[in-house]
Amino acid sequence: MNAILPTIAFPADLKSKNLDQLTQLATEIRRFIIDVVSVNGGHLGASLGVVELTIALHYVFDTPIDKLVWDVGHQAYVHKILTGRKDAFVTNRQQNGISGFPKISESEFDAFGVGHSSTSISAALGMAIASKLKGETQTQHVAIIGDASIASGMAFEAMNHAGVANANLIVILNDNAIGIDPSVGALKSYLMQVKQGKKTNTNNIIKALNFKYAGPIDGHDLKVLIAQLQKLKAKNGPQFLHIVTTKGKGLKQAEENQVLYHAPGKFDKITGDILIKNTPKFTKYQDVFGLTMLELAKQNPNIFAITPAMPTGSSLKYMMDVYPERAIDVGIAEQHAVTLAAGIALNGFTVFCAIYSTFLQRAYDQLIHDVALQNIPVVFCIDRAGLVGEDGATHQGVFDIAYLQAIPNIKILAPKNAIELRQVLFNLQNNHSQPVAVRYPRGYSNIENWQVPFELVDFSKIQSIKKGNKIAVFSTGTILETVLQALLFDNEVVSVYHFLQIKPLNESAILKLLSTYKTIITVEEGVVNGGFGSLINHIVLNNNCKVKVINWGVPDTFIEHATVEQQYQQCGLDFLSMQKEFKKLVNESL
Repeated sequence: MNAILPTIAFPADLKSKNLDQLTQLATEIRRFIIDVVSVNGGHLGASLGVVELTIALHYVFDTPIDKLVWDVGHQAYVHKILTGRKDAFVTNRQQNGISGFPKISESEFDAFGVGHSSTSISAALGMAIASKLKGETQTQHVAIIGDASIASGMAFEAMNHAGVANANLIVILNDNAIGIDPSVGALKSYLMQVKQGKKTNTNNIIKALNFKYAGPIDGHDLKVLIAQLQKLKAKNGPQFLHIVTTKGKGLKQAEENQVLYHAPGKFDKITGDILIKNTPKFTKYQDVFGLTMLELAKQNPNIFAITPAMPTGSSLKYMMDVYPERAIDVGIAEQHAVTLAAGIALNGFTVFCAIYSTFLQRAYDQLIHDVALQNIPVVFCIDRAGLVGEDGATHQGVFDIAYLQAIPNIKILAPKNAIELRQVLFNLQNNHSQPVAVRYPRGYSNIENWQVPFELVDFSKIQSIKKGNKIAVFSTGTILETVLQALLFDNEVVSVYHFLQIKPLNESAILKLLSTYKTIITVEEGVVNGGFGSLINHIVLNNNCKVKVINWGVPDTFIEHATVEQQYQQCGLDFLSMQKEFKKLVNESL
């Protein structure tokens, strides 16, 4: 049997294939994805679940004239393979390689960039409205929304509008009942009843929004998919197709353990078994957070914790398993999570909202109006702060200092290591004074024995880490470790100070330091514009201090996908880059 995949470069190559050949192609694509991801890592389960759907879409629709918007974008591996990037797929998520998400600048087939969830319907509707105004009445616009993204408020805002816009929009719900963790909420229960035949088209909430509803159908049956899509292509107006798929389809372990195989890292492509790594002696910052939360919750019944769809990734699941009534997953609903936290905090609980830095951006209005403006003491545990690696520009956690420091009433903390993170959580367990943000990175700490006894901490104290006489480094967060490594050559020139509390700054203590040194270097794993360094600059200017200030951090550009170390190098935040600059400054000071 001749292989089909080598004959496919672009969607046009699908048009001449028969159903048997397309079915064979689906098998070959699954094997190809498994082969590459098993070696390079990446998102696995989501794309394995949409192989037949993607083939059917490109077979039926005339892409890129017809627009496909994938949501969330980690479902789009098959789409990339079929749209001219098959040979480049081995570079997926690597530096200078293709992105792990759809990206407008990468291909004309990528109609919209999608790294965060629930944006597809809004984007596709916007394109559809524009096409209608231009008289392009035959162009179709398809939003493929899956991995629990339909539960987000933005998706329903868009559907509410689409129901009266009378534009050519097809929404395909890839219903696999799981995002990264299992879906939650009443909508999941409703869709389950639809799939089981307990809810009918006569009481369908999708039809109530003026969509023509079809389904549910088997999302792995190419014949049924193609026939249904051809019907939808011939119609106008808002349409909704409900398909049922299995995340991880085609790899036994991925089907049986969908959470682990969402992005499993490297695994054996033959057996599917995840490759055993040496047991690390250090603990992930996420586990430091999760295990400390559980420890505190056992002692303090007034602790409540919330996460928007990231219980495993944030490690809040430790607490959820023991105290499910006090630690909850609200689904992909960041705005709701923040305002919900405010409501619970008003009734006397200390609420810890565990959320990735990049996802907290989605609830900025709620941060300002529902929390900070009312000075409600929610604790935001900002996970994945800093550079995050292969997920790239859409997921970088480098903006939180800048976007938080502009908001009154918020205290911002950046622990230097796992022990300090643990102590900060302990000190905040009875926080009733103001909103607090605690930022910490993805990955492992550098301390093996971090579960030390709890103690009180003065957040505002500037910690003297290394003594020198001419240059001072003001560092915040876990980047301190790299700073100290880069300064091993220096004994007496450079001082290092750690700022646990970024806002409010201890201005009187800072002014004393500014009068002591000729040069100040601020170092942060966040954007320089509006970040920690800018706060120091503000103090210098306001007080007419005669000191040179140099700001190191993430430059004013989006940092694309690469390893974290490669991203550090790009930003000049790696050990060698810092050491080179330190040596230059030390020599100039002598």
